[in-house]
This record gives sequence, structure tokens and C-alpha cells, in this order.
Amino acid sequence: MIKKGILSLIIGCTLLSCSNNELKKDNIKSTFDKTPKWVSKSFNTINGHAKNMLSEVLKFKQTPRSTERGLKPSRDWTSGFYPGTLWYLYEYSRNDQWQKDAQKVTQLLEKEQYNTEDHDVGFRIYCSYGNGWLLTKNNSYKKVVIQAAKSLATRFNEKTKTIQSWNANEKRDWKFPVIIDNMMNLELIYEAYKLSGDKNLKRVALTHADQTMKYHYRKDFSCPHVIDYDPETGEFRKMDWNNGFCDPNTAAWSRGQSWGLYGYTMMYRETKDPKYLKFAENIANFITDHPKMPKDFVPYWDYSCPKPKSMRDASAAAIMASALLELSEYSEQYGQKYFNIAEIALKSLSSIEYLAPVGTNENFIIKHTTGNYLAGSEVNGSLSYGDYYYTEGLIRYLKIINNQKLY
Repeated sequence: MIKKGILSLIIGCTLLSCSNNELKKDNIKSTFDKTPKWVSKSFNTINGHAKNMLSEVLKFKQTPRSTERGLKPSRDWTSGFYPGTLWYLYEYSRNDQWQKDAQKVTQLLEKEQYNTEDHDVGFRIYCSYGNGWLLTKNNSYKKVVIQAAKSLATRFNEKTKTIQSWNANEKRDWKFPVIIDNMMNLELIYEAYKLSGDKNLKRVALTHADQTMKYHYRKDFSCPHVIDYDPETGEFRKMDWNNGFCDPNTAAWSRGQSWGLYGYTMMYRETKDPKYLKFAENIANFITDHPKMPKDFVPYWDYSCPKPKSMRDASAAAIMASALLELSEYSEQYGQKYFNIAEIALKSLSSIEYLAPVGTNENFIIKHTTGNYLAGSEVNGSLSYGDYYYTEGLIRYLKIINNQKLY
């Protein structure tokens, strides 16, 4: 466990510097008793970007995906992240206007509760309606969360014991592909189980998590992006890649490692099963102790690339930091270490190197994120999920130093 309120490793003052271009007249006030200056400056920047983005979102009734792809309709897998960021701004400030704005944008995703085409209904709905439910206890949000979880559960296969991520792809020789990202979407299913009492949802979440532990991870607790199963027999077929380095036997795509860390930390939160805590700690230690991890804890796009490029993925850092903060609350042995590293990563992301000044960067928050490096897609730009998990990480950080429960 960490000793709350004791700030750890000190980063150079350059990491705490703030752009002179920030909108000083549009500061947002924190409702937390302890809010370090660097955090309040970061939230002022988040506030400014989110406000600037809002008019476009409401005008076109679409949500932002990336600086490369702009706004996208609700069926895009990233549609839930911007409304989720608005909900976090409301949680930070308790400003009624942010609640109203979050409600408006969240409403754009309502039909996605019935989407059974891929696993991403979890991202779409939990980040938007799920956060809305947690903060408002609006019963209409509860119903959407439950329905979305049931939609996601239709992709569960009793033989593979997993939720199918994408549909079969003959060109890639995928019969039943499951990606590590899927661990994130178990949060939707488990929340719906708690709200509905549907024990089948609990079974689906537990079974998928356990099967992923068995087949998706290597002995060093790294994982590839994709695992393929035979849907008829349930047999494991192969490790493969879609994102990250193209050698499926060694690839350790940095965002994928962060997805897994977050997912197993969440599974421990919900079950208190020590096997999930230990697994999350093992993943965390693979990431944080990796010899190719930069000193600012903003990783390269893949830990295993034989010739590391300078291309970072700040979204991987944001997800990692948010997950490590929660894990620091559960881990007796490594809690202080995880808190310290998360703090460094968040301060790095809050520096002028990564945090875009308000009025720039097409209203996205975090720079130097990488979508799919080998495909040349959304490389060294900004991604809505990087913004979302960065904001979530700051909220979790404030809760910890203010001695508040995360959940």
C-alpha cells in the first residue's frame, strides 16, 4: 500500500511548466481539498480543449477519434471516450454545466447498447453511460449499461471460453480472434452483473479473464495483441499481431500491455480474488522494470522491437498510469513503487512535451500518441482514448492524495 499524501520522485521543473498560451480566464475549479498546482493547470488545459471541441461535437453529432481522423459516428470504437472525459470534468468540478454537456454527448451513443458486431461496445458504453451512472445514478443509464453488457455477452463462445473481439478473417487466417483490449470491456459486464444480478454475466467475465491468463500471456507476463482460437473445438490456434511489432512470439505492444494491466487490476477490484492481484502485479512489473522503458515512463510503441524507434505512445502511458494508481491501492508489496511511477508518468504527460496548449492540436489534449505504427495509422498524433485515460489518471491521483476511495 502507498502512504497517501507523500509525493514521491521529483521531476525537473520543466515537467511542471505550463504553456503561456493557456486560457487563464477559463480556469476550472477543483472540488478536491488537495489539488497540486500542476494538476490544476492540467485540468485548466483539459477544460479548455473540451469546451472548444464541444461545439463541433454537438454540431455534427459525432465524437472525436484522433487528429488524423477527426470526428466519427457512434459506431466507431472510440466514440465513448470524449463523453467520458466530460464526465470526469464534472467529477473534478461538480459544475452543473459539465454534467449537462456530458449528458448531451452521451445521448449520441444510445443505440450502441444494441451493437453486437464487435467487443467495443464496452468502450463505447462504459466510458460514457457507465461513468454517467456512477456519478448520477440515473436509472436510464443503468438500463443502457445492462443492455450493452448483454449485447457484448452474445459474442461469448462456450468452447473457446472467450468473447470474440473481431469477426473471422480469412486473409489473416483468423477463425475466432481475441485481442488483449477485450480485458477492458469486462468492466462493463461486471458492472451490469452487479446492477442486474444476472449471474451469467459474471460467469462470462470470469471465464474470459481466466482463459486470457492461460493463453494470452507468456512466461514473462508480456502478451501479443491477438490470440486466435478454433470456435468449433475451442482449441488455441496461434498468437498473432495486428498492432505492435510483427513478430507474434515476442511482440509486446505497449498499449496492449497497459490494457491487460488495467483489466486484471479491475478484475481484482471486482472479485478480490488474489490470483488477479498477483497477475496484475506481474504485468505491472514487466512494464515498469522493462529495460527499454524511458525515464519519463512514456513508453515506445512496442517494448520488444529489436531496434527501438523514437516513436512514443503517450496513450499507453496514460492507461498505464491510471491502472498503476488503482493497483497501488491494492498491492502491499509494490504499492508505493506503482504510485511513484504513475506520478512520474502523469507529470511527464502534463509537461509541454506532451500536453497541447489550448487552442492548438485540433482540440485534442495529449500529443505523441501512436495508433498503429506498422500500419502507418494515427502515428505521432493525438487519440481520444489517450485524453480520456490521462484525465482519469489525474482524477484517481487526486482521490488517492485526498484519502478518498477510488470506487
